[in-house]
Amino acid sequence: MRENLGKTSRIFRANLEVCFLVTILGSSMFLFNAIDPSHASAQGNNWYVGKGAKPDTYYTYQVQNFDTNQGRPFLMTICLKDFDEANKYWNAPVFVVDQGQVYNGTFHLSDLDMTALGSSVVSPDLVKYRAAYSNSLAWLASYVPKPGQSLSAPNWGKIAAIGGSAISPGGAAKVTTPAGDFNTVDVSWKYGPTNHIWVVPNMPFPVKAQTFAAVSQGNAPVQYQFELQSTGTGCPTAPKAVEEIPKPPLTLQTGRATYSIQLLWEPDPIIAGSNTTLGLIFSDSFGNTVSGVSYDLEITAKNGTVVDELDRQRADEGTGMLTYTFPSPGPYDIKITINAVEGVPTGEFVESATFSVVAT
Repeated sequence: MRENLGKTSRIFRANLEVCFLVTILGSSMFLFNAIDPSHASAQGNNWYVGKGAKPDTYYTYQVQNFDTNQGRPFLMTICLKDFDEANKYWNAPVFVVDQGQVYNGTFHLSDLDMTALGSSVVSPDLVKYRAAYSNSLAWLASYVPKPGQSLSAPNWGKIAAIGGSAISPGGAAKVTTPAGDFNTVDVSWKYGPTNHIWVVPNMPFPVKAQTFAAVSQGNAPVQYQFELQSTGTGCPTAPKAVEEIPKPPLTLQTGRATYSIQLLWEPDPIIAGSNTTLGLIFSDSFGNTVSGVSYDLEITAKNGTVVDELDRQRADEGTGMLTYTFPSPGPYDIKITINAVEGVPTGEFVESATFSVVAT
């Protein structure tokens, strides 16, 4: 009887030890899963700039960046041709179409965050467009480099500016672009107006964005915006450059976005050797016409030669008109510099805008 009780006790202790070991192992596995970042990433719904990138695919965007050509829109096509395993970057042929001109190059896009690396093959004409790419399509890379952050996270970080809210992935949003309809996540933040970047979970770049510059007063100008125009397989052939003739009216903001200037002309198109009537309308950042404007006008040919300078022009009621004869056919730049508004000089700040026109 005593022997049976002893045997039963030993079996009980053995089973208890087995249960204890199983519990410890289970707890260890739970802790490992909880702290192992690769496991967490695999289980989450992370996104980063470059996620879903595939070789032999292209993306064409219309991009508008405040710091590039005074915010004039242009088309940029990026082809992810292949991935360089040795250097850990994407070979990405790029071409930009801007007012009929075509600029080619090759970006080397980092596997970490799709940054255009210093080894990229970029001509002087393409440099400003690479900067526009970094400040628009790849802008989120500062907050979500590989392996990214969850699309369900409360926020991805905050812009280093007083008064702004955190950058936060929000709810689902259906977005329509020229490339089609997309189910996206609306990533937004507020600094003055609400800024939006629409992300598709398995696409390397956002499909659409609209963001605004941080200003202390007045209407905030667009800092950058873009929209996907087309996407597909293969690398498209860059089109041939053509001379594109702008149509009036043209409206540009001055460098600090304090004023807007609208340029009109008649007849349209401009005819070289004949009188052209140039009309100007000056507005503040709220769109209200301003009065008492003094301005200078400089006309430059394509080769950079200053053709004419018309200083101390007046637009007392906020509208100006003058007659000018363009000497020969070809493209011209018309730079308008505001010297004073309502009789108050602009001071140390240069408030100017440069328009591109073509005389036929």
